[in-house]
Amino acid sequence: MSERRPLALAAHGAQRDPAAPRRLWGVVIAAIVLWPLLQGAGVQPGALFDAQNVQVIGGFLLGFLPPETSADFAGYLWQATLETLAIATVGMLLAFILAVPLSYWATSAVREKATQNPVARLVLTILRGIPELVWALVFVRVFGLGPAAGVLALGLTYGGMLGKVYAEILESEDAAPARALLRTGSPRAVALLYGLLPLASKELVSYTVYRWECAIRASVVMGFVGAGGLGQLMDQAMKMLNGGEACSILLVFMALVLLADALSNGLRRALEAQPAPRPSAWGWRSVLVCLALAAGLVASWQLLDMDLLALFTGSAASAMGDFVTGFFPPDTSSAWLWAVLVGVWETLAISVVGTLLAAGAGMVLALPRFRAPWNVVLNVLRSVPELVWATITALAVGLGPFAGALALALHTTGVLGRLYAEALENAPKAPAQALRRAGSNRAMAFMYGTLPGAAPQLLAYTLYRWEMNIRMAAILGFVGAGGLGQLLYVKLSLFHYAQASTVIMAMLLLSIAVDQASAWLRRAMR
Repeated sequence: MSERRPLALAAHGAQRDPAAPRRLWGVVIAAIVLWPLLQGAGVQPGALFDAQNVQVIGGFLLGFLPPETSADFAGYLWQATLETLAIATVGMLLAFILAVPLSYWATSAVREKATQNPVARLVLTILRGIPELVWALVFVRVFGLGPAAGVLALGLTYGGMLGKVYAEILESEDAAPARALLRTGSPRAVALLYGLLPLASKELVSYTVYRWECAIRASVVMGFVGAGGLGQLMDQAMKMLNGGEACSILLVFMALVLLADALSNGLRRALEAQPAPRPSAWGWRSVLVCLALAAGLVASWQLLDMDLLALFTGSAASAMGDFVTGFFPPDTSSAWLWAVLVGVWETLAISVVGTLLAAGAGMVLALPRFRAPWNVVLNVLRSVPELVWATITALAVGLGPFAGALALALHTTGVLGRLYAEALENAPKAPAQALRRAGSNRAMAFMYGTLPGAAPQLLAYTLYRWEMNIRMAAILGFVGAGGLGQLLYVKLSLFHYAQASTVIMAMLLLSIAVDQASAWLRRAMR
């Protein structure tokens, strides 16, 4: 009897998780940190089940049916769809023109000393740190309603994003061929063009195509502040409480996003495929793609009918100068700085709570093996812009940061659910299979076999989306969802530009801080 007891205790100890105390402390610390963030986001789950709120949201959603199908509205919808595509395409062209020289100056690739240009890095940080919707709102105030504001806003924000990623891609490639060209006397630009660019071309093109897909979503969002396209048509329909028109616009936008996603995936797969051996690197497919790209750019430019050269006239420069000088000096009074600080806290809380809710829901939707119906759900969630979700959630729980957190959670669930499903599918199968053969059930095999292998990728995706969500959380206030966006929208509407300048600076600093925190967390997880 005495011999059996030590054996039983040994067996019991062998079944204990040695990392359990550390995980328990992690849960306790997370709860301590999360509690004030939940308070900052105004989380009130009971509001979702309030009878009056349920009745309001039910009536609103029922108003979406049936969709509007009249011939006159179909004509407006078709024109707005083409305008959205054109804004995204021309905006990406402007972003590319900005990103190429800035990434060349910013990157440390093919330099004698691995140094980075701080001025170029600062310019890229400022461009991408201010959300495109804020740029659009500013340009609408200067140049009036229309697609020009959307194109310029996309060009600036996406120019910063493309420039940063282009620089990092070039730095990650093997620089030996380029350095060999440098040693033969070639200039840095020539060494980079012939020694490094061919190695990085597939990844550069793939990321550019992905950004064009994102630009289509962004062009719809900017329409809510008068920058044209489907977003402007949607904003008009929502303000007039015309649910049928809003439903038709939403269905077209979802189809547009899914088609852009399919085209983007097809182009990326084509880039990854091994080309057939031939004398020239240019085959008929490459020529056809370049011709289609050129035709799309020309058609988009003609459709928008913009005179960008008019932006560089003396009158335009004078109008822009008068507008910009109104933002300086920023309002630094203690009362306003405190209001901005509260807005920063609300924005941070909205982004964290929305991302965490999305991570949990996305994981649940990523687990089923039969993917078809769940992929449809995820596609619908991510196809609806956050501002549209915020309009709906504001009706469900009232105006405030909780509506913003729910809107972020709904959209981000669609994004993370898809990424999580791919990460789990690509995780090593051997550990889980070994646990199953040893007698573990499916849940334990997933927790201790599959999840550890996919965890680094899952965390990386979550942190990346948090970086994106902090920018979106800063503008959800445009529809009453709290945070810095609500402060900015109110002050710009009242022409209080000095106070708006303080809010924009706070947005920029918050974006930079989150970028640095996310990068530090990613390094710590390696």
